[in-house]
Amino acid sequence: MSGHSKFANIKHKKEKNDAKKGKIFTIIGREIAVAVKEGGADPANNSKLRDVIAKAKANNMPNDTIERGIKKAAGDGTGANYENITYEGYGPKGTALIVRTLTDNKNRTASNVRNAFTKGGGNVGTTGCVSFMFDEKGQIIIDREECDMEPDDLMMIALDAGAEDFNEEDDSYEILTAPADFSVVREALEAENIPMAQAEVTMIPQTTVELTDENDLKMMNKIIDLLDEDDDVQEVYHNAEMPED
Repeated sequence: MSGHSKFANIKHKKEKNDAKKGKIFTIIGREIAVAVKEGGADPANNSKLRDVIAKAKANNMPNDTIERGIKKAAGDGTGANYENITYEGYGPKGTALIVRTLTDNKNRTASNVRNAFTKGGGNVGTTGCVSFMFDEKGQIIIDREECDMEPDDLMMIALDAGAEDFNEEDDSYEILTAPADFSVVREALEAENIPMAQAEVTMIPQTTVELTDENDLKMMNKIIDLLDEDDDVQEVYHNAEMPED
């Protein structure tokens, strides 16, 4: 069903992320703190915490670091109060961006996000200005080389668990779910020891905008790079189609 490989994109992201492990661990550490605060420190009774732990393991966060984060969040009544704030805006050629942040200082985050958009020739818009161009979905990507299971068997496990769609790529499989069904489907795959290259609730663009002009590409990358450098920024979603490096 899908036309291009998302796994190549993920591998590219992972390569970039390997150079920014500290930033990734900071992001996940905050997500652990929020999950524990909202649902408690026991993963068995907290599906959000289970999802964050799965994300941590996918990013090679050591188990003792994960456990320390949970204990710290459980025992830290005076810790920072993080707030989820989402920004929406436009990049070069009318591209749409959604920026999800987790912050203990709204003014600092708003200023940094606005600065990133401005330096890349874009602008922050109002809430809802671009989110209608995206679908929120649970997305699980499986590397074909890492998975010994036949595609039909894998598809049946996913669909039986409640997945909406199963797509075969040359190098990977993609499973899509409704956000509410994501945890159940992910855990069904985990129970079968199926390795997941990526598993998260994400925003998938309904259509993409192709950027071919060198200056547009430079400006879009500037926005994304500045946002990536900000510890308050958890995720950046966009609908720009850019040539792979």
